[in-house]
Amino acid sequence: MNAYLITRDGSTWADVVRLVQGESVTVGRAPTNTVVLKDERASRNHAEIFFAQGAWQLRDLDSRNGTMVSGERLAADHLLQPGDILQIGNSQLAFVHDLSQAFPDSGSVLKSSRPVDGSDTLDGTETADAESIFEAFEPTTITHRKEQSRFLDTPSPVEESDESFPKVGRAAAQLCRLAFELAKSTDVVSLANEALTGLFEGTQVDAGAILLKKRGDDGERNGDELEVIASRSDSSHSYHRVSPFLTSTVLRDGQAVMARNVMDDSNLGNRDSRGEILATSVICAPIRLSGEIYGLVHLYTTDTDRTTDPEDLEFTLAVADTVGVALENLNKRQELAENLNQMRTENVQLREQLGVESEIVGSSDVMMRVTQQIARAAPSRATVLIRGESGVGKELVARAVHYSSPRAKGPFVCLNCAALSETLLESELFGHEKGAFTGATDRKVGKFEQADKGTLMLDEIGEMSPTIQAKFLRVLEGHPFERVGGAQAIKVDVRVIAATNRDLEKDVAEGKFRRDLYFRLHVLEIVVPGLRKRPEDIPELAEFFLRKFSDETGRNLQGYTPRAMEQLLRYRWPGNVREMKNVIERAVVLATGEFVDHEDLVLSRLKTVGDTEGGGEPSSLNKGYEPQSLADIEREHILRTLNATGWNKSRAAGILGIERSTLDRKIRRYELSTMKP
Repeated sequence: MNAYLITRDGSTWADVVRLVQGESVTVGRAPTNTVVLKDERASRNHAEIFFAQGAWQLRDLDSRNGTMVSGERLAADHLLQPGDILQIGNSQLAFVHDLSQAFPDSGSVLKSSRPVDGSDTLDGTETADAESIFEAFEPTTITHRKEQSRFLDTPSPVEESDESFPKVGRAAAQLCRLAFELAKSTDVVSLANEALTGLFEGTQVDAGAILLKKRGDDGERNGDELEVIASRSDSSHSYHRVSPFLTSTVLRDGQAVMARNVMDDSNLGNRDSRGEILATSVICAPIRLSGEIYGLVHLYTTDTDRTTDPEDLEFTLAVADTVGVALENLNKRQELAENLNQMRTENVQLREQLGVESEIVGSSDVMMRVTQQIARAAPSRATVLIRGESGVGKELVARAVHYSSPRAKGPFVCLNCAALSETLLESELFGHEKGAFTGATDRKVGKFEQADKGTLMLDEIGEMSPTIQAKFLRVLEGHPFERVGGAQAIKVDVRVIAATNRDLEKDVAEGKFRRDLYFRLHVLEIVVPGLRKRPEDIPELAEFFLRKFSDETGRNLQGYTPRAMEQLLRYRWPGNVREMKNVIERAVVLATGEFVDHEDLVLSRLKTVGDTEGGGEPSSLNKGYEPQSLADIEREHILRTLNATGWNKSRAAGILGIERSTLDRKIRRYELSTMKP
């Protein structure tokens, strides 16, 4: 009994293999197979065809993607029948007994898939239709090529005078092109103008408009009043708005209407101030979005020689529904763009957080009090005011408050108010709409919206201008705000943490800072002392930064020489922890030995806050000697500190590094209350 296996690879015939009894045929991707398939979906040794029990059988060799026979996947050995189609990956093979049925023209290889006579027998006992066997192998013939549909050409490829093309066909072509253009619109106004252009081309009108419902307080277009988004008039009259009668009819019934020979001014408002007829034929169609009426398409003609017909009504209704779908897609695109922008911002913030140490380094008494204040402030929703010199770690304290609070899973957004001008600061805080000012090419979500359900830290709050202070205060009081150039009211749930190194009380007295905003911010206060006021933390911080930068640079430094540590302890650190971080980083890079020496430390000659002359040393050291007891010096220093803080005992105690109760005892001991201003 003769048997053949005919293989096909893609669109070309590959080979014909004669099956010989006693010899098995393997099929797979490996070159050692009888039939080699150049198919990534085929296994190296995919299947085997062998003769057993008087018939040819097919066995799958535990291939990765399996072997299919006539559309069914093999689960066991399969007895092959003439006409079986084997599917291995993307390759096909046919099992036949008689090649004359597969190759009726001996001069070509499968030139035709049809047999000479479909009733001819293949093996003397069975009959098969070669066409059915090889129909899966029918070669593909490309008959036409086209890069873009003519229905999307601009201008429309179908002219009004083309009688060979029926009006319905012209309308369908115009509608197809219009839907394509609407899908490319980037904003509501351009979408409405594009729709009007298509409507004027497809109907007998010379004036019209796209009207949408006005936005409500929630920002959605669900109000009862309509606003004109785009209008057009090709006549001598300007566009005349749709009458309340037609508006209520279409909005109530949800159906498109057409009216002709409109003469009743009380119904349609179709006359101008001189009594001239404005509309001889009117079409109104509802714009539907998600099952709700979103607005109207209003069209009319003022030319008595041109009137609309039912086909124009059909076309207008189709355009109105297409506009509704385009508006819904546009809203979703804008929402996705905003979400993407917010996710990118949050991603940047998370990446920044990975590089920020979440622990506050320092075990001095004053830092323990700061830690306790953070723990007490974190569970509250109250505004926190963090005070301290530049570089003491106010942002680190703000992060600790946020990540210890119930808002820890929400975003933490930080903004430096001193780094931006008044206009840019307003845009950063509240966001702006596209086109609000020069350079506003896209809608921007402000920091308040980004920090919704989380915490917003405003560094250098004392640098905020009075105009922004007023708007900022309203948001703190729970009022909604609007983006720059926008009209949508936005309400957020944000906890604000403000930080400053300025004397806000002095700024309030001088009129530089709003008194009401000061009291709104000054709910909970955390004072972070300067590094020189907690010298016991210097060795711990120095060791922390040494380990950090040694790991980053790959250096194996053992520590500090005694002279280097002495210099670190004696230095007054005008830049506080930020300066120490930079000094240690530089020292790690410059150090030549196993220890950081005093020569590796590059310290500045800047004065600390409160210093005058003397190269960073207290001015009192430059004065002549005056005999004073320690009690007198303590009394004078406490009094000056109280006066500097406006007799704020909590702040004074933090600066002095003592408990509030200790300060009260010293005030009574030195009778300082009598000297209070």
